[in-house]
Amino acid sequence: MSQKKVDEYKKKKANRDKIMKKEKMALRLEKLAALIVGLVIVCWIGYSVYDKATEGQEATVLQTVMDTSALDNYLSSLSQDTAE
Repeated sequence: MSQKKVDEYKKKKANRDKIMKKEKMALRLEKLAALIVGLVIVCWIGYSVYDKATEGQEATVLQTVMDTSALDNYLSSLSQDTAE
């Protein structure tokens, strides 16, 4: 090997840790970006399906009226019995 090649090899070997750290960080960032994009797509699809499913349904409010006068009279008669 020529001296030039030997010097390049030594230089690469000396900086190998830095190069590997940069490559690992770049790979992690790529995976994180892909994960975020995937989550956004899944959430968007889920919301779209939910929106389509509930599109035709109307929200109806059902009110129930109940006469509690008999119950009120009974309770008041009980409280009068205990007071006497």
